[in-house]
Amino acid sequence: MTDEMNTSMGLFKKYLVNNKIFRNREILRHSYRPQTLPHRTPQIDSIAAVLAPSLHNETPSNILIYGKTGTGKTASVRYVGAELENAGGHLNTTCRVVHLNCEVIDTQYRVLAQIAKLVENVDAMSSDRTRTHIPMTGWPTDQVYAELKNILENSGGVLVIILDEIDKLVKKSGDETLYNLTRINSDLERSKVCIIGISNDLRFTDFLDPRVLSSLSEEEIVFPPYNAPQLVDILKQRADEAFVPGALHEGVIPLCAALAAQEHGDARRALDLLRVSGELADRESADAVTEKHVRWAQEKIETDSMVECISTLPTQSKVVLYAMLLLHRINQKIFTSGEVMRLYREVTRELSLETLTHRRVTDLISELNMLGVISTRVISRGRYGRTKEISFDVTTDRIWDVIMKDPRLVEHNISRFNEEQAGKLFR
Repeated sequence: MTDEMNTSMGLFKKYLVNNKIFRNREILRHSYRPQTLPHRTPQIDSIAAVLAPSLHNETPSNILIYGKTGTGKTASVRYVGAELENAGGHLNTTCRVVHLNCEVIDTQYRVLAQIAKLVENVDAMSSDRTRTHIPMTGWPTDQVYAELKNILENSGGVLVIILDEIDKLVKKSGDETLYNLTRINSDLERSKVCIIGISNDLRFTDFLDPRVLSSLSEEEIVFPPYNAPQLVDILKQRADEAFVPGALHEGVIPLCAALAAQEHGDARRALDLLRVSGELADRESADAVTEKHVRWAQEKIETDSMVECISTLPTQSKVVLYAMLLLHRINQKIFTSGEVMRLYREVTRELSLETLTHRRVTDLISELNMLGVISTRVISRGRYGRTKEISFDVTTDRIWDVIMKDPRLVEHNISRFNEEQAGKLFR
């Protein structure tokens, strides 16, 4: 770096020189697609076998793919899709693959319009065909469906539609979209359509009409969680390209793998741990990443995800959580649902908010427990019945900050009811 560049870099100069840790940190991102996917060969071969008829211009079966987060479902399907398009090009067969994230594209109109747009984008690269512009809103859904059929007929060949997080689409918009897509082949002559649905939720099919389910799940493939040795292989593959040689202590990758294996074998979690560990080491100008950095990364990731989770909670859940925080701050480290309810009533009364029933508050407490914000256990009190003991498993300072910055609660001046008032109530 020249003297002139050193001067112009200013604040960022120290972050750009003498990088001892990373060679290319993007390789540790979820979006990066490696050339090979360790420990997913059986699943990849199964998907390829189902899609192989596409290369003969025949209609492949639809596939439902299940597995927990971070088990390689999306990466494997994208890999097979890219290989299919490449093989189709060599055989002079039209095979297209389009990928939709149903967490974002979650209505029938948007799904149909996006498929049409993606197909036309692919066609535009290989021909001068006039493109049809379908607006993202405004047309009757029947018109969008008809236009999609026209586009597919003009294109010919086989189209593979990947619906990632398909359960989100079904829960938001019902199964009408899938009903239409699974039957579109009966309306086509020159083109064929195959659907691949990817889901983390094995129970989402409970929401489907039996006719839709039978059409959609012609083939089912389950992705099992990775175990710790498999995660070690995945991390080593990425680390060889992502880090400067010698930048990782020997125990870093096994520790990241072991911690992620406890989280249902989540490869994304393992990659996040490794990347954040490297970033923490880089920021403190360490010579190498150590197990200490992995422990810090685990704490940081858990805290950050917890903060994001809490910030999106409904107002009433935040008020219930605030009541628990007050109990915690007046040194009641373990408290009962009855005590939470008693304080919750006082908080809502003071802030002029609606007071929910005891049963509804109990439901909100259970939801907070499922999210990992609190820990609960039911204890028996003999003839006095059973009650729920509650405590915090995590540090509460960040949770407190999120609650105190909530715009609606700030508007109600939540700090008006603080530890002093809570202390008087339980004196």
